[in-house]
Amino acid sequence: MSRLVLASSSRYRRQLLDRLGLPYVWSSPDIDETRRPGEDAESLAHRLALSKAQAVSADYPGHLIIGSDQLALFDGDILGKPGDFDTACANLRRFSGHKVSFMTGLALIDTRSGRHRVVHDTYHVWFRALSDAEIEDYVSRDQPYDSSGSFRMEGLGIALFERFEGNDPNTLIGLPLIRLCELLREAGVNPLGADRQLPQGS
Repeated sequence: MSRLVLASSSRYRRQLLDRLGLPYVWSSPDIDETRRPGEDAESLAHRLALSKAQAVSADYPGHLIIGSDQLALFDGDILGKPGDFDTACANLRRFSGHKVSFMTGLALIDTRSGRHRVVHDTYHVWFRALSDAEIEDYVSRDQPYDSSGSFRMEGLGIALFERFEGNDPNTLIGLPLIRLCELLREAGVNPLGADRQLPQGS
C-alpha cells in the first residue's frame, strides 16, 4: 500500500511525481484559494500549499502528504489561474517582451508525527515579443485556463519564451522535484537507493 499522497487533482503534477518512481495515491483538496488582505506572495504560496496538504490529511493517517501551489508574479501583481480565453490573452499581452516570475510553495506533512515542512521555489521566464495573432492562436490551441501564467510549459507554451532562469524547470509546471526530493529524504524516503521504501504507518 502506498504511504505517499499527492494533494492535487492536476494531471501535470501527477506526471511529474511519476518520474520519481515512488508508489503514491492522489486526492483532490477543496480549499479557498482567495488571497487574504495584505497577504504577500510568499505567505500566500506557503498557506495554499500547506492548506492543500492539510485538507486531505485526516483521510490519510500514517502518510506523507504533498501539497503544492503556484503563483505568477508580474509588475507587482500576484496572478492565479486565468479561467477563460479573454483573461489568458490579456495576461499574455502584458507579459509580451517581459520577465515573469513563478513562485511555487511546496509542503510535506508527515501525519505519523504531525510535523510538516514548507519551502518555496522561484523560476523566471522571459517572454518573446508576441503578436496578438500568436497569443490568440496559442490560447486557442493550449487552452491554459487552469494554469498560473496563462501557459502550459508541458504543452505548446515553450514557443512563447526567449529564455529561463532558475534551479528547477519543474517549478514552472507546479511541482519542484529537486526540493521535493530534499523533503522526502528528510522524512526518511530517498527516491534513490535502498532507503526508497516508504515508511509504514501504524
